[in-house]
Amino acid sequence: MEKLEDLIAEMEKYGRENRVPIINEKGMPVLLETVRRKKPHRVLEIGTAIGYSTLLIADAAADDVQIDTLELSDERAETARKYIDRSRYSRNITIHVGDAGESLLRLKGKYDFVFIDAAKGQYPDYFRKVYNLLTDDALVLADNVLFRGYVLGKVECPRRFRTIVKRLREYISLVTDNDEFQTVIREDGDGLAISQRLSGENK
Repeated sequence: MEKLEDLIAEMEKYGRENRVPIINEKGMPVLLETVRRKKPHRVLEIGTAIGYSTLLIADAAADDVQIDTLELSDERAETARKYIDRSRYSRNITIHVGDAGESLLRLKGKYDFVFIDAAKGQYPDYFRKVYNLLTDDALVLADNVLFRGYVLGKVECPRRFRTIVKRLREYISLVTDNDEFQTVIREDGDGLAISQRLSGENK
Protein backbone atom coordinates (compact mmCIF):
# COMPACT_ATOMS: atom_id res chain seq x y z
CA MET A 1 0.00 0.00 0.00
CA GLU A 2 1.15 3.51 -0.74
CA LYS A 3 1.98 6.03 1.98
CA LEU A 4 -1.12 8.07 2.73
CA GLU A 5 0.73 11.40 2.62
CA ASP A 6 1.96 10.66 -0.91
CA LEU A 7 -1.52 9.67 -2.04
CA ILE A 8 -3.07 12.78 -0.46
CA ALA A 9 -0.51 15.03 -2.17
CA GLU A 10 -1.33 13.40 -5.52
CA MET A 11 -5.05 13.92 -4.90
CA GLU A 12 -4.54 17.58 -4.02
CA LYS A 13 -2.69 18.07 -7.31
CA TYR A 14 -5.44 16.25 -9.22
CA GLY A 15 -8.07 18.40 -7.51
CA ARG A 16 -6.32 21.63 -8.47
CA GLU A 17 -5.71 20.59 -12.07
CA ASN A 18 -9.23 19.26 -12.62
CA ARG A 19 -11.09 21.81 -10.50
CA VAL A 20 -12.55 19.15 -8.26
CA PRO A 21 -13.88 20.65 -5.01
CA ILE A 22 -12.14 19.20 -1.96
CA ILE A 23 -12.25 20.54 1.59
CA ASN A 24 -10.08 23.66 1.74
CA GLU A 25 -6.86 23.90 3.71
CA LYS A 26 -8.43 26.07 6.44
CA GLY A 27 -11.41 23.79 6.96
CA MET A 28 -9.48 20.53 6.85
CA PRO A 29 -7.73 20.93 10.25
CA VAL A 30 -11.15 21.48 11.89
CA LEU A 31 -12.50 18.30 10.30
CA LEU A 32 -9.47 16.24 11.35
CA GLU A 33 -9.41 17.67 14.87
CA THR A 34 -13.10 16.80 15.26
CA VAL A 35 -12.69 13.25 13.93
CA ARG A 36 -9.62 12.58 16.10
CA ARG A 37 -11.50 13.73 19.18
CA LYS A 38 -14.60 11.67 18.33
CA LYS A 39 -12.78 8.53 17.05
CA PRO A 40 -15.93 7.33 15.26
CA HIS A 41 -16.50 3.69 14.36
CA ARG A 42 -19.19 4.15 11.69
CA VAL A 43 -19.05 7.19 9.43
CA LEU A 44 -21.41 8.55 6.78
CA GLU A 45 -20.00 11.02 4.27
CA ILE A 46 -22.34 12.88 1.92
CA GLY A 47 -20.21 14.01 -1.02
CA THR A 48 -17.26 11.78 -1.92
CA ALA A 49 -15.81 13.70 -4.89
CA ILE A 50 -12.44 11.94 -5.42
CA GLY A 51 -12.25 10.46 -1.91
CA TYR A 52 -9.89 13.08 -0.45
CA SER A 53 -11.73 13.80 2.79
CA THR A 54 -12.85 10.15 2.91
CA LEU A 55 -9.26 8.96 3.31
CA LEU A 56 -8.40 11.73 5.78
CA ILE A 57 -11.39 10.75 7.93
CA ALA A 58 -10.45 7.05 7.74
CA ASP A 59 -6.94 7.84 8.95
CA ALA A 60 -8.17 9.94 11.89
CA ALA A 61 -11.06 7.70 13.00
CA ALA A 62 -11.09 4.52 15.09
CA ASP A 63 -9.00 1.61 13.79
CA ASP A 64 -12.12 -0.41 12.98
CA VAL A 65 -13.93 2.45 11.20
CA GLN A 66 -16.39 1.65 8.42
CA ILE A 67 -17.29 4.51 6.08
CA ASP A 68 -20.26 4.79 3.76
CA THR A 69 -19.70 7.66 1.32
CA LEU A 70 -22.26 8.97 -1.17
CA GLU A 71 -21.39 10.39 -4.60
CA LEU A 72 -23.68 11.50 -7.42
CA SER A 73 -21.13 11.34 -10.26
CA ASP A 74 -20.14 7.96 -11.69
CA GLU A 75 -16.90 9.45 -12.99
CA ARG A 76 -15.86 10.94 -9.64
CA ALA A 77 -16.85 7.78 -7.79
CA GLU A 78 -14.66 5.74 -10.14
CA THR A 79 -11.73 8.10 -9.55
CA ALA A 80 -12.30 7.93 -5.80
CA ARG A 81 -12.38 4.13 -5.88
CA LYS A 82 -9.04 4.02 -7.68
CA TYR A 83 -7.42 6.27 -5.08
CA ILE A 84 -9.02 4.45 -2.15
CA ASP A 85 -7.94 1.05 -3.51
CA ARG A 86 -4.33 2.24 -3.39
CA SER A 87 -4.64 2.98 0.34
CA ARG A 88 -4.71 0.70 3.37
CA TYR A 89 -8.33 1.71 3.96
CA SER A 90 -9.79 0.05 0.87
CA ARG A 91 -11.81 -2.48 2.90
CA ASN A 92 -13.06 0.19 5.30
CA ILE A 93 -14.80 2.33 2.68
CA THR A 94 -17.96 1.69 0.61
CA ILE A 95 -18.94 4.15 -2.13
CA HIS A 96 -22.64 4.49 -2.94
CA VAL A 97 -23.25 6.07 -6.36
CA GLY A 98 -26.44 8.02 -7.04
CA ASP A 99 -28.52 10.89 -5.70
CA ALA A 100 -27.64 11.32 -2.01
CA GLY A 101 -31.21 12.09 -1.01
CA GLU A 102 -32.28 8.71 -2.41
CA SER A 103 -29.24 6.81 -1.14
CA LEU A 104 -29.91 8.02 2.40
CA LEU A 105 -33.28 6.26 2.37
CA ARG A 106 -31.60 2.91 1.61
CA LEU A 107 -28.90 2.95 4.29
CA LYS A 108 -29.18 0.68 7.34
CA GLY A 109 -27.79 0.87 10.85
CA LYS A 110 -26.55 3.84 12.87
CA TYR A 111 -23.68 6.28 12.38
CA ASP A 112 -21.72 8.07 15.09
CA PHE A 113 -20.20 10.63 12.69
CA VAL A 114 -21.67 12.31 9.61
CA PHE A 115 -19.80 14.67 7.29
CA ILE A 116 -21.94 16.72 4.89
CA ASP A 117 -20.12 18.28 1.93
CA ALA A 118 -22.38 18.02 -1.12
CA ALA A 119 -25.12 20.11 -2.77
CA LYS A 120 -25.52 23.11 -0.44
CA GLY A 121 -29.17 23.61 -1.30
CA GLN A 122 -29.95 20.09 -0.06
CA TYR A 123 -28.43 20.39 3.43
CA PRO A 124 -31.80 20.65 5.26
CA ASP A 125 -33.10 17.61 3.38
CA TYR A 126 -29.93 15.65 4.12
CA PHE A 127 -30.15 16.45 7.83
CA ARG A 128 -33.79 15.38 8.08
CA LYS A 129 -33.03 12.08 6.33
CA VAL A 130 -29.88 11.46 8.37
CA TYR A 131 -31.63 12.04 11.68
CA ASN A 132 -32.98 8.49 12.03
CA LEU A 133 -29.53 7.07 11.20
CA LEU A 134 -27.75 8.79 14.10
CA THR A 135 -26.51 7.16 17.29
CA ASP A 136 -27.49 8.83 20.57
CA ASP A 137 -24.12 10.58 20.77
CA ALA A 138 -23.56 11.21 17.04
CA LEU A 139 -21.70 14.19 15.70
CA VAL A 140 -22.69 15.90 12.44
CA LEU A 141 -20.22 18.21 10.69
CA ALA A 142 -21.36 20.25 7.69
CA ASP A 143 -18.89 22.14 5.48
CA ASN A 144 -19.40 25.44 3.58
CA VAL A 145 -22.29 26.57 5.78
CA LEU A 146 -21.27 30.25 5.61
CA PHE A 147 -20.89 30.11 1.79
CA ARG A 148 -18.53 32.94 0.87
CA GLY A 149 -19.81 35.22 3.62
CA TYR A 150 -23.31 35.43 2.15
CA VAL A 151 -25.04 33.38 4.86
CA LEU A 152 -24.20 35.77 7.70
CA GLY A 153 -24.98 38.75 5.50
CA LYS A 154 -21.44 40.11 5.59
CA VAL A 155 -21.42 40.21 1.78
CA GLU A 156 -24.37 41.05 -0.47
CA CYS A 157 -25.66 37.85 -2.05
CA PRO A 158 -25.99 37.68 -5.86
CA ARG A 159 -29.41 36.61 -7.09
CA ARG A 160 -28.13 33.26 -8.42
CA PHE A 161 -27.05 32.16 -4.94
CA ARG A 162 -30.10 33.28 -2.99
CA THR A 163 -31.77 29.85 -2.85
CA ILE A 164 -28.54 28.19 -1.64
CA VAL A 165 -28.06 30.87 1.02
CA LYS A 166 -31.69 30.52 2.14
CA ARG A 167 -31.30 26.74 2.49
CA LEU A 168 -28.01 27.05 4.39
CA ARG A 169 -29.65 29.50 6.81
CA GLU A 170 -32.44 26.94 7.21
CA TYR A 171 -29.84 24.24 7.95
CA ILE A 172 -28.15 26.39 10.59
CA SER A 173 -31.54 27.00 12.21
CA LEU A 174 -32.31 23.27 12.16
CA VAL A 175 -29.17 22.40 14.13
CA THR A 176 -28.99 25.44 16.42
CA ASP A 177 -32.67 25.65 17.42
CA ASN A 178 -32.80 21.93 18.23
CA ASP A 179 -32.27 21.11 21.91
CA GLU A 180 -31.09 17.60 20.96
CA PHE A 181 -27.91 19.12 19.53
CA GLN A 182 -25.22 21.48 20.69
CA THR A 183 -23.91 23.31 17.62
CA VAL A 184 -20.80 25.42 17.12
CA ILE A 185 -20.32 27.40 13.91
CA ARG A 186 -16.65 27.71 12.99
CA GLU A 187 -15.70 30.44 10.51
CA ASP A 188 -12.58 28.58 9.34
CA GLY A 189 -12.46 28.12 5.58
CA ASP A 190 -15.98 28.53 4.19
CA GLY A 191 -17.63 27.85 7.54
CA LEU A 192 -18.29 24.58 9.35
CA ALA A 193 -21.23 23.64 11.58
CA ILE A 194 -20.29 21.07 14.24
CA SER A 195 -23.39 19.57 15.84
CA GLN A 196 -22.98 17.18 18.77
CA ARG A 197 -26.06 15.16 19.66
CA LEU A 198 -26.62 15.22 23.38
CA SER A 199 -27.30 11.95 25.14
CA GLY A 200 -30.05 12.02 27.76
CA GLU A 201 -27.88 12.94 30.74
CA ASN A 202 -26.23 15.86 28.89
CA LYS A 203 -29.39 17.60 27.64
